[in-house]
Amino acid sequence: MMKFDASHGLLKEEIASYQDTVTKLHKEIREKTGTGNDFMGWVSWPVDYDKEEFERIIKCAERVKDKAEVLVVCGIGGSYLGARAAIEMIQGLYPDGKTEVVYCGNTFSSTYMSQVLDHIKDKSVVLNVVSKSGTTTETALAFRILREFMEEKYGKEEAASRIIATTDKARGALKTLADQEGYETFVIPDDIGGRFSVITPVGLVPMAICGIDIRKVYEGLVDAYNDLNTDDLSKNPAYQYAVARRIMQNQGYNVEMFVTYEPQMQMLAEWWKQLLGESEGKDGKGILPDSACFSTDLHSLGQFIQEGKKVLFETILEVEKPSADLTVGSDEANLDNMNYLTGKSYDWVNKMAEKGTIEAHVETGGVPNFVITIDDMKEYSFGYLCYFFFVATALTCYMIDINPFNQPGVEIYKKNMFRLLGKPGYEK
Repeated sequence: MMKFDASHGLLKEEIASYQDTVTKLHKEIREKTGTGNDFMGWVSWPVDYDKEEFERIIKCAERVKDKAEVLVVCGIGGSYLGARAAIEMIQGLYPDGKTEVVYCGNTFSSTYMSQVLDHIKDKSVVLNVVSKSGTTTETALAFRILREFMEEKYGKEEAASRIIATTDKARGALKTLADQEGYETFVIPDDIGGRFSVITPVGLVPMAICGIDIRKVYEGLVDAYNDLNTDDLSKNPAYQYAVARRIMQNQGYNVEMFVTYEPQMQMLAEWWKQLLGESEGKDGKGILPDSACFSTDLHSLGQFIQEGKKVLFETILEVEKPSADLTVGSDEANLDNMNYLTGKSYDWVNKMAEKGTIEAHVETGGVPNFVITIDDMKEYSFGYLCYFFFVATALTCYMIDINPFNQPGVEIYKKNMFRLLGKPGYEK
């Protein structure tokens, strides 16, 4: 069970005072009757998922794992962020003996794309392209180049056995191509949007190929589905967090800084930023999601947080058990003056840094802090964490009458870009 601690939140309202609102909105979430309910498939996905496809993902991963010295994941936004968050959180940044993962299709940078091609040219490559339509510009352009690379390197038949498409179940450019070329395909559900899709084949395929036990991910997901099925604010930490965010905005805080003390969770923070930013930032409303990794970023952002304009509050994701730990040794000369830490664990030092920073920011700086605690950075915790943030996002958006599941604003830049690129149909 995850824990949410609001004791450092400097709240001027009681979370419990929102119980009636939460009771009403919980019913809309659980019964999928709220605004945007055509994209609420994630609510029951932990129990309604396609079991046959799930097992096929595991078999596919087993089939290609020996070919995947490098796995290239080609997708943008929710089509890659969730998978990357999971892989890095669970396996760390330098996983020994694991499949290397390279991410493409999330930028127009010619330098980056050229360096990727050069990096993988002499390696054994498996490619997972992720796009519901197959026409998302960044992903489609990168995939065109990568497909040509794969076919030149392996020939069309062998390349087809190394390319996996995660796309629409029946239509779209990528589905059409996959059927023509014989790629193995997995389905992006119609009723789950990209930023909620990490629990579908979008996230599961890359995870499984990298050797992550996706069954354990689902154990956490299912437990969260059951544990968080209550409108009782005293028992639902996801709803406590959602309400606390709204209280913060009522008190004038319009920026939330998501803080981790573990570098391997920085991409989880990026996924969280899309989840909250794209869900909530509409109609001139919402809280701007930001992130930091402490203590590293205390040496760049710490001064502003401590003494700058009071525009933000912090939400800390605390990990009780590190994936690995070290013990500080003794040095006879003690030139670095570190002997006072002899015999202490590195993680204990990290925890004391967290505790001291909360005290400084809250008690001296007047910056509200919330703490979300998870047990570890393993598969189960990742699955649980995903569902925690899903239900929190739905509630916090419904509390300000926002549809959490659309993103109309992101289409505006695309229209301008298409016009400048000369795409047919977008001329002035």
